[in-house]
Amino acid sequence: MFSLILHGRKSVELQKWRNLRVTVSIVQNAFPFTTKSFSSTIAKDSSPKGSTFTVSYLVESLGLTKKLAETISKKVTFEDKVNPDSVLNLLRSNGFKDSQISRIIRAYPRLLVTDAEKSLRPKLQFLKSRGASSSEVIEIVSNVPTILDKKGEETVSLYYDFVKDIMQDGKSLCISCPEGKKGNRIRNISVLRELGVPQKLLFSLLISRYQPVCGKEKFEESLKKVVDMGFDPAKSKFVEALHVVYEMSEKTIEEKVNVYKRLGFSEAEIWAIFKKWPYFLKFSEKKIILMFETLKKCGLVEEEIISVLKSRPQCIRSSEQKILDSIEMFLGLGFSRDDFKMMVKRYPCCTAYSGETLRKKFEVLVKMMNWPLEAVVMIPTVLGYSLEKRIVPRSNVIKALMSKGLIGSENPPISSVLVCTDQEFLKRYVMKHDKLVPKLMAIFNRGRVS
Repeated sequence: MFSLILHGRKSVELQKWRNLRVTVSIVQNAFPFTTKSFSSTIAKDSSPKGSTFTVSYLVESLGLTKKLAETISKKVTFEDKVNPDSVLNLLRSNGFKDSQISRIIRAYPRLLVTDAEKSLRPKLQFLKSRGASSSEVIEIVSNVPTILDKKGEETVSLYYDFVKDIMQDGKSLCISCPEGKKGNRIRNISVLRELGVPQKLLFSLLISRYQPVCGKEKFEESLKKVVDMGFDPAKSKFVEALHVVYEMSEKTIEEKVNVYKRLGFSEAEIWAIFKKWPYFLKFSEKKIILMFETLKKCGLVEEEIISVLKSRPQCIRSSEQKILDSIEMFLGLGFSRDDFKMMVKRYPCCTAYSGETLRKKFEVLVKMMNWPLEAVVMIPTVLGYSLEKRIVPRSNVIKALMSKGLIGSENPPISSVLVCTDQEFLKRYVMKHDKLVPKLMAIFNRGRVS
């Protein structure tokens, strides 16, 4: 089966990986690696009062967005700030910045209801007693906050040793661990590290609920296939492909390939898309076919659908209802069905934006700036630009120039204003007006939200 996957594309040699297998030292000892213990204790039931207070607290105390705070409040809630304040104060007093604390809370929300004095402080002190400097403790906890969920000094110590070793690139691994699944995880992550997988991706594997690094023979087999396919270990797609190949049998993969082939994809196109976005093969046959039928409702024919998915395979994640709602939304803004079809072909992501986001951009582009609908249809990528960082500040500069008669009475083309870098825009519309540069820069910067 995997002769299909390789398809003549063995661009990376596995010799380095094979050599690495004999360099990993594995010794017998307990090593409790799992996120199940902490994730299963996160509160699932929350009162409306607690949830509302939690959201407000996270927004005000850590500067999180309301949407993110609401997501966290589904996992843990509290009705007063006494305990979370004590946790935040302890972290800050130990040198953690708010940006690091925010990252910790997103990964481990339960920390906010942990007893700061009886549980959290002793663990931070123990890490330092193991020889970790304050900066090392901050880095380790920020990257793998679940270390604060571990019970017992021996467990925390083993976890600390392993995480610290990952952070020390270029040094050989000699952490004690058992045979079996937990020992496999250590060995496999160390092999990936030596293969060139970046630290941040190793950490994601360490705390992931999914277990592509827990097997032995299956891990080796999956890794070989991913490397043979030419994935770069330094890129996130390498780990994504490892997830997919590890979790799916050859029979299942072959069945998914056949579904796409029946819909008109060539085998080469299927694997080219897989290299672009490995999760392309994870969807069910029902979902794949439904997406095809939905895009047909947008007016696309088979060849156009294949072209859209080759360009932006992530579109397959969208629900039928979301795409149908997107059609109605664009029609409501004055676009025709042919316009919508053209925009989807040129910029498939246009179906992914919320109605509120699109309406705000429409207000600026069409109503405020008077660019015609045809301009947006021709260059729908403008809908993907940030309203706060690009569209509004640049539009304000153009409006100021027009009010002074410096660029005529009509808008310059939308492509000239928006489809360029900030440096090119400033050179084109600001720097040439010597006496107005300070004023125009003030307008430009005032409109930007960093």
